[in-house]
Amino acid sequence: MKTTAAKVRFLAAALMLCVSSACHPRTNSTVIMSAPDTLINRQPAVAGQFYPGTSAELQQTMKKLFAKAPEALNRAEVKAIIVPHAGYVFSGEVAAAAFNQTDPLKDYKTVFIIGCSHRNSYAGASVYSIGNYITPFGEAPVDLETARKLSRENKVLSFDPSYQQSEHSVEVQVPFVQYFLKKGVKIVPILLGTQDPSVCRKIAEALKPYFTHENLFVISTDFSHYPAYDDAVNVDKSIADAICTNKPGKLIDAVSSCLKSGIENLATGCCSWPSVLTLIYMTEDLDDVTFKKVVYRNSGDSPYGEKDRVVGYWGIAMSQPMQGEGFSMTEGEKQQLLGIARSTISEYLKNGKIPDGSAAKLPDALVQKAGAFVTLRKHGDLRGCIGHFDADQPLYSIVQQMAIASSTQDYRFSQVQPEEMKDIEIEISVLTPMKKIFSVNEIKLGRDGIYIRKGGRAGTFLPQVATETGWGLEDFLGHCARDKAGFGWDGWKDKDTEIFTYQAYVFSE
Repeated sequence: MKTTAAKVRFLAAALMLCVSSACHPRTNSTVIMSAPDTLINRQPAVAGQFYPGTSAELQQTMKKLFAKAPEALNRAEVKAIIVPHAGYVFSGEVAAAAFNQTDPLKDYKTVFIIGCSHRNSYAGASVYSIGNYITPFGEAPVDLETARKLSRENKVLSFDPSYQQSEHSVEVQVPFVQYFLKKGVKIVPILLGTQDPSVCRKIAEALKPYFTHENLFVISTDFSHYPAYDDAVNVDKSIADAICTNKPGKLIDAVSSCLKSGIENLATGCCSWPSVLTLIYMTEDLDDVTFKKVVYRNSGDSPYGEKDRVVGYWGIAMSQPMQGEGFSMTEGEKQQLLGIARSTISEYLKNGKIPDGSAAKLPDALVQKAGAFVTLRKHGDLRGCIGHFDADQPLYSIVQQMAIASSTQDYRFSQVQPEEMKDIEIEISVLTPMKKIFSVNEIKLGRDGIYIRKGGRAGTFLPQVATETGWGLEDFLGHCARDKAGFGWDGWKDKDTEIFTYQAYVFSE
């Protein structure tokens, strides 16, 4: 394929800078810095080399990369992704596929980007805590409060942030965050300088309190370096399989075995394996963790790459069901359940009949017993919402009943008319069992729904209400007690008032 000399230089830099010194970084002395009052923004080091250097070109590139990304499954459950960090012409499709597994509409509190230094060696990790990251898309805000807290309270995370100035492994992920996730999401850039598993474990211990569904972890790594195409495919599969076991020892053994394999030109099986190891140290003791291999390529698959010396790229998503849910649904199952809700409302409004659910033909996720709410919105405004808490009937049946109830029995609204359905969006919230609490401090806004009961009166708010309204805890409780239960703003404080929490698995059309 013919290219200009300038493009050849660009492509060579995008591939070779990524793999240079991957396994043998230069050793520097430790420098611990406190964040200055004046921000020092981190300027792009590889824009125009690894990825386009202008906003317009970068926007067009991202659009093309995500157009090829495979369908996402269970986006709400994804807590971490493993993505490559080579030039976009080589690994961009794999990176887009991994990012596409995350929820672009979710209000992530912080995105932690963890990579390994290709240039410097130091005993822990460098957290960029002195300013924001700059890319052709503009300024990517750093969560300075979290970054400074981490570097202040943990020696292994307090190395000189200037180590990040010329490093590409974190930088190349930032435009993906800016393009795909909600505008303004904050990042914490972390660059490891160690290959000591014991230090990786300490880093994991410092980060684990932040490893929740409100945050996203992006682990930046390429896989095999320099073997021939077929050898790379085999090596990269062995490393990915080890990662998917969620066992640190398996990954360490797999990386070590690669170097002992005698494969010609193989320099490493995973250039930033300490970053991946840090992730697995955070996940190894968690319940229901799943690592899913999303897509694989190597540089030999690019029209600009050769087959005799390649670099491997995996996109992998790590997911875990939301707290207390104990189940998950595929995107296809969610759409099927939403379709049942819509067809049920339409049929009932026209003919007064409930369609046959045909439970025998439905997937297991839709026939398991669970409580659920069905919410209707017209042009973004609430048009009806009714639910059933008890997990005493198949999910599809509860959704049918609540779909009819929300469209015809919500006392706050007139009955939905058939012609309105084209303007109505349906949202389903599948509920976990309720748990009685004895302190309102147990409530986590955005995660927990509340059910307040006193005497013969009760009221509830779904978890998403707090997020949508921006209410604090007392507003959340006060509005529920007064507006939903009807026993006054401070009624939730009474000794004979019972408060329960629950979580919801929420999805919409």
